[in-house]
Amino acid sequence: MVSNLVTALRTCVVTLVLTGLLYPLAVTGVAQLLFPGEANGSWVKDEQGRVVGSALIGQGFTRPGYFQPRPSAAGAGYDGAASSGSNLGPTSLKLKERVAAEAERLLRENPDAPGPVPAELVTASASGLDPHLSPEAARWQAPRVARARGVAPERLLALLDSHVEGRTLGVLGEPRVNVLLLNLAMDRQFGQLPAEPARGTGAGLGGEAAPVGPGGR
Repeated sequence: MVSNLVTALRTCVVTLVLTGLLYPLAVTGVAQLLFPGEANGSWVKDEQGRVVGSALIGQGFTRPGYFQPRPSAAGAGYDGAASSGSNLGPTSLKLKERVAAEAERLLRENPDAPGPVPAELVTASASGLDPHLSPEAARWQAPRVARARGVAPERLLALLDSHVEGRTLGVLGEPRVNVLLLNLAMDRQFGQLPAEPARGTGAGLGGEAAPVGPGGR
């Protein structure tokens, strides 16, 4: 009985040390060595070195001089601590009303946009934190952004096209544009918009409320 208990305790201790200490340390060390940016949260910094978000987590942009992401149902919106979709089904009246209101707003703010509102701009992603848009949804907003910034649409579209990411490994997913990275690129190339009073606790991007940590607002 005692012998069996000692053997069990030894096995438990060895397993805890190997899987609970050595293995996590080894994986963390390899990640920091090979993929330090990704391992630390894929932080995105502006030209002043301030962290303005994560490339993996979407955040809201409301000013006309910035591309806007998909809507978010995560917490109060784009909340990394409350990742979720709306869970509203296709027969939901609340969903229908929300989509209609969002489409009306987008059409009002984008009078020169080509064609109908892209579906992804009125529907939240499953996580509520999707940082990407399709190139088509970004191009749909280009006339508004170009007008607000006073730049030629051709220059803006050239910048947008240079930020289109291809399919992962060439076959997974669809071409996409990271909204935060594109907005930062606009600030670098065309100049930052005049700052507005901060509405959040982060450093901000052109007056937008920027996250303190992934998904924070």
